[in-house]
Amino acid sequence: MKQSVVVTPQAPSAPGGKPSGRKSSGLAVSVPKRFLPVIATFVVFVATFGVGSVRYEGFASGQVMANLFIDNAFLIVLAVGMTFVILTGGIDLSVGSVVALSTMIAAAMLRAGWPAWLTVIVVLAVGSGLGLAMGWIIHRFGVQPFIVTLAGMFLARGLCFVISVESVSIKDPTFRDMATGSVELPGGVTITYGVVIALVAVIAAVYVLHLTRFGRTVYAVGGSESSARLMGLATTRVKIGVYVISGFCSALGGLLFSLYMLSGYSLHAVGMELDAIAAVVVGGSLLSGGVGFVIGSVVGVLVLGTIQTLISFEGTLSSWWTKIVIGGLLLAFIALQRIIVRRT
Repeated sequence: MKQSVVVTPQAPSAPGGKPSGRKSSGLAVSVPKRFLPVIATFVVFVATFGVGSVRYEGFASGQVMANLFIDNAFLIVLAVGMTFVILTGGIDLSVGSVVALSTMIAAAMLRAGWPAWLTVIVVLAVGSGLGLAMGWIIHRFGVQPFIVTLAGMFLARGLCFVISVESVSIKDPTFRDMATGSVELPGGVTITYGVVIALVAVIAAVYVLHLTRFGRTVYAVGGSESSARLMGLATTRVKIGVYVISGFCSALGGLLFSLYMLSGYSLHAVGMELDAIAAVVVGGSLLSGGVGFVIGSVVGVLVLGTIQTLISFEGTLSSWWTKIVIGGLLLAFIALQRIIVRRT
């Protein structure tokens, strides 16, 4: 039996036995292709934040960075739930409407005198229930997720108007204390409780996706559902479960948005589902499923937030430039994904 020999590549010698100084290609460090979109997203974030730091005085402060999380805590939670869905090759268009419905339910219940803790439980239960219903329909009847979640979007938005057409202010002391409270960090930087909740959601999602059987099955279903089924994996539970998670995250994001706005309104979060999808795609997740990371989605949210901050610092640009730049980034990252897939 032949024995394999591992040869350590060395730099070729010049005449006389001295090293030529040329580096061997065998020493190059290869990066797995599935990490390239995430790395690209991080590079874009560093570049955009660096441009702001050079162009505007005070942009590079710790509080500006903290404000990115404060102003986008609810979007981070939405992106977490959307990541689970997209990893299976699905889509959820209802998340923005569920956010609005959550704010309306919370505001209406608090106005009626319900305790804050019970209001939170009801809101999370409603969001999870809607996700469960959509996931079950998608699996049971084989309907495309786009159609089912589009119907869920109209349903949730319509329920908002059933509760109230006007904006409902939140005056509950518990909610207002949560909204105005802050956590002190070193260097005089402060963050809100919403940021803490969003970061806990991110940590929990990373744990579930990478350290549990459910998370591994999510990636398997996105890679090839038929192969995952032949392997004996619980594909049904996972396909329905990711929409439950997305509904839960939408409701949680709605609660964070109600803390941010201190009101419930039927027209809250219009188009926010597109922001969540954009953040996940810019963060490196493939729309076809099977490839993506929660951390990449979080960085994608930070990229979108940095673009908005740059435009607000500029002062002379219309807010529509945010949409234009995000559209360009989406096209660039989708092209990058196609290149990686073809080479793989």
